[in-house]
Amino acid sequence: MPVPQSDVGQRAYNDDRAHVFHSWSAQAELDPIVMESAHGSYIVDADKKEYIDFSSQLVYTNIGHQHPKVVQAIKEQADQLCTIAPAYANDKRSEAARLITSHLPDHLNKVLFTNGGADAVEHAIRLARLHTGRYKVLSRFRGYHGATQIAMNISGDNRRWRNDYGTSGAVHFFGPFLYRSQFHATTEEEECQRALEYLDNLIAFEGPELFAALIMESIPGTAGIMPPPAGYWQGVREICDKYGIVMICDEVMAGFGRTGNWFAFEEFGAKPDLVTFAKGVNSGYVPLGGVAISDGIAADFDHTPYPGGLTYSGHVLATSAAVATVNAMEDEGMVDNARRLGEDLFGPALRDLAAKHHSIGDVRGLGCFWAVELVKDQETREPLGAYGTTAPEVKELVAECRENGLVVFQNMNRIHICPALNIPDDVARQGLDILDTALTTLDQKIAIQ
Repeated sequence: MPVPQSDVGQRAYNDDRAHVFHSWSAQAELDPIVMESAHGSYIVDADKKEYIDFSSQLVYTNIGHQHPKVVQAIKEQADQLCTIAPAYANDKRSEAARLITSHLPDHLNKVLFTNGGADAVEHAIRLARLHTGRYKVLSRFRGYHGATQIAMNISGDNRRWRNDYGTSGAVHFFGPFLYRSQFHATTEEEECQRALEYLDNLIAFEGPELFAALIMESIPGTAGIMPPPAGYWQGVREICDKYGIVMICDEVMAGFGRTGNWFAFEEFGAKPDLVTFAKGVNSGYVPLGGVAISDGIAADFDHTPYPGGLTYSGHVLATSAAVATVNAMEDEGMVDNARRLGEDLFGPALRDLAAKHHSIGDVRGLGCFWAVELVKDQETREPLGAYGTTAPEVKELVAECRENGLVVFQNMNRIHICPALNIPDDVARQGLDILDTALTTLDQKIAIQ
């Protein structure tokens, strides 16, 4: 990207390159866009160029940017009380917990607030280990749970490799993913049955009495937005009950309306013991995460102190934003709108693009949560780039989209379409048109090869 023309933008860019160490990046190869402002479904750079945000940043601005009700709530809270230690009660903290649990099953009534999703996963694992007295944790390949030590080690994607010292007790398994089936399945039913049989056998060989927890994203997000087949989550529940394993649904990315449900596990009839959340709980306006805890596990600590906590647990600026966010989502019908957008707009449009472009191998998702898988060959399903890498052609597609005013979420050989739940229909169609043009360019490049 060109260096911004404005003095403020140039200063920001130069200071960033001199002093900011970026996540997941080779520092000398970065060329970041300087973003100055945002509104609704748009982000705006330092030279006032607007981009449609199909990424919701890192899939968290579920209510869009600068929602006035949430901005006002943060301002009012800052005027009244900026911070208070977690040992005290506070109206915003308690109201946030009440609102969150009101959208969860009846057996999940307590919330341990954290600073983000990785913290939430760390504490969920700790709760499961304390509850069961066991250590091992089951987690799937093609899953991601955060960048702290345990969360990273139980993650099942390539980011774990250089961080894994084999001491976390993690045991990884393949979950169902028919498009790239590990079980030689030809139908969703076969994929489900074989994935469950495999999981049960794996536990038997690894020692059933050693497992504290099984954790999965309700729908894997960064790893590829792979909705599970019907019956899979019920089967996992049965396996967990069979061996006394705590079942954790990770809703950090898929929760708070993203899929057209308040929580994605509702779509599949899952009944978790613990639920981790972050991101969409307040659209990332102020960092916040948490663990929703079942009554049975919470009761362990009625008279025994929980050995853990965080200085900023339930920070009042963050929880005031959560209260305003959940209320805005309820009042404005955003969850139902996300479902409508998925069923009536994004689903049909993306399937049309798949039929039009030979560079698309698969599209999948629901609500405002979709993946477009890019391939060299539709018949062989060879991905456009080896696992753990990003092909130059994919980078060029992302760059063309950005040049034409669209920001997409990209990982390996996939483009993820994850806009705000209240994106206007005409803006969504405009973004899809930009993507269509970039895919045409990609088709031509692949054809030449």
